[in-house]
This record gives sequence, C-alpha cells and structure tokens, in this order.
Amino acid sequence: MNVSPLASVVPALKELPAFAGGQRVRVLNRAPIGHYRVPIYLRGKAGIVERVIEPAMIDNEEEGYGRNAGSKLHYYRVSFRMSDVWTDYDGSPRDELHIEIFETWLEQA
Repeated sequence: MNVSPLASVVPALKELPAFAGGQRVRVLNRAPIGHYRVPIYLRGKAGIVERVIEPAMIDNEEEGYGRNAGSKLHYYRVSFRMSDVWTDYDGSPRDELHIEIFETWLEQA
C-alpha cells in the first residue's frame, strides 16, 4: 500500500486551506503595486478555485521583502472566464485562463 508522505504531516495553525475546490473567489485589488506575483489585469476579478495546491508554502512576496517569518499558506489553481477578465473578449464563452494564486491575494466572492 502506498502512503503519501503528506499523510503524516500535521498542519500548523493557519496552514489549513482557506478555500476549497469549486469555491468562487475574487482577486484582491491592492495598492500600491509593490513586489507581487499576481497580474494587474486579474485584480478585482472573480474566478473559481479548481484545486488547492499542497503542501502549504512560504509567501514568496513577503520573502521578496525579507519579511517572512516562516508562516505558510496555500496556492490555489483558479480559473477565470476570459470574458470576465476582458469585457471585449470575442472568443468562445468557454475559453478560460488558469493561474496559481497565493492565498493572501484571494477573498470569498
């Protein structure tokens, strides 16, 4: 029997995912821009969490500023309808954009 190495990992406080697959989320609209890893064109847009990426990871934005104290949160694969991202999009209504976004950039939509 194959047992995942993550099966024995006990998450620390706040290392459990804040969102679940299928949940509708919105990308925060932050200012100033600063050192971040979310495209500007997605700020304020709503999408659907496709999956939680395990394990929890260190916030690479905070790490870029040297402010990370080792706290870990999750990345999420989020899908956006292209017509929701660009109002003048004239492709198929089924076209989607898929991206991994760190938890600190998301809120429940």
